[in-house]
Amino acid sequence: MDGTTMEVGAVAGMRYVKDGIKAAKLVMDYTKHTLLVGEKASLFAISMGLPGPTNLSSPESVEKWNNWKENNCQPNFRKNVINGNSCGPFHPEFENSCDHGEERGSNILRVKLNSDVIGRHNHDTISMAVIDKMGHIAVGTSTNGATFKVPGRVGDGPIAGSSAYADDEVGACGATGDGDIMMRFLPCYQVVESMRRGMEPKQAAADAVSRIARKHPDFVGAVFAINTKGEHAGACHNWTFQYSVRNANMDDVEVFTVEP
Repeated sequence: MDGTTMEVGAVAGMRYVKDGIKAAKLVMDYTKHTLLVGEKASLFAISMGLPGPTNLSSPESVEKWNNWKENNCQPNFRKNVINGNSCGPFHPEFENSCDHGEERGSNILRVKLNSDVIGRHNHDTISMAVIDKMGHIAVGTSTNGATFKVPGRVGDGPIAGSSAYADDEVGACGATGDGDIMMRFLPCYQVVESMRRGMEPKQAAADAVSRIARKHPDFVGAVFAINTKGEHAGACHNWTFQYSVRNANMDDVEVFTVEP
């Protein structure tokens, strides 16, 4: 997101192309659109010069997937479903007595959403905000998505105002965590607007996170906030969050730890 023009470029569900953040920048710079998804996003990125199609699997990811299949595809993100074959097909769980349970066999499994599928050790989100010497602000977020997600799922990464937001007049925000919950609250838009109304970054970040926690006390997530003066802070819920900062006068980044 360009905090000067408020332009946004995003891709989602993009396969076979390694560099999602470059693809998103191409959408912003060379189209009038905001978001491209799926196979057509991949074709667009390749047509604009990014390498591909590329096999993005690694030995580690293949092993993880095989272990997941052997564990009856658990954990997963299904809820309120029944199935007679641990990995599907899945069917809605009917509340009345005519739920067709007998038709689908006696080995019906009622699958509940596992809150442990989101955590700091299975996340790979990177969100970054930059302020140049002229005061222009840009922000971007890149993620591989949620491990073992339902095919076709789009999280908060490409949603403007959810995983990232920037405005030259105010500052910027980045977010990570349980994107399916966080995107319902547009926390980064909330952070920037709170700073616009006079909140310091620490207050704005804490307020955005607390709004989510009041409705979803079990969610896992964090945000960082930075204003035009370079003042920054983070806030988190149900994990210990770390973010790093560097400016032109520093030889290396400084890491800040935020307790929940």
